[in-house]
Amino acid sequence: MTSIDNTALGPLDKEGRLLNAVLKSETTKSGRFGFRGDIALKFQAQFADEKRPPVYSIEQVLAIAEEGEPTIPVLAGYLHSFAYLPEAAKVLDGRLSPKGSYFMFCNNIDLLAKYRTKVGDITFRILPCDESTVWKEMMDLAGVDKNDIKKLGPAGRLDYLLDAAKDIGGSYSEISYEDGLAKMEPVKNRGENRPV
Repeated sequence: MTSIDNTALGPLDKEGRLLNAVLKSETTKSGRFGFRGDIALKFQAQFADEKRPPVYSIEQVLAIAEEGEPTIPVLAGYLHSFAYLPEAAKVLDGRLSPKGSYFMFCNNIDLLAKYRTKVGDITFRILPCDESTVWKEMMDLAGVDKNDIKKLGPAGRLDYLLDAAKDIGGSYSEISYEDGLAKMEPVKNRGENRPV
């Protein structure tokens, strides 16, 4: 049985950062642990024992980690603002590898943009995400058809998709974080145009 404590996700779990889990279990591959949910980046001040939601998180995270390995090989998630990227890199510091595949979908970048942005020695692929989900965007990006995975359980689907994501190529403009910050658009209000 694979325990989260023996993977690169373990320290994040101990810090109470793994929230809203849709999946948080071993997967169909031996020695692998999978997570689908949110990774809290900035916590609110807590009073007494009340639990408050984080100020912001990496949302809709898809991640796998191998037992005994210090780093997460593949991770995809959604940032409500490109400006949160350094915070994400800081929270994940030491848990990502220069050889890993990391995808961040952002609310406030041009809908036609595809960037490669380095924070330290870690490269993130930055992609737009407006009215879709990380799962759907990653399926499209990896060229996985939903019929390929419909007979698999939640853990098997995550394995299949993230194994395919390791080999995603594509042309991305190399851009520094500072340049990306200068180009980013205003953050869209998520509650706008929603029925009350």
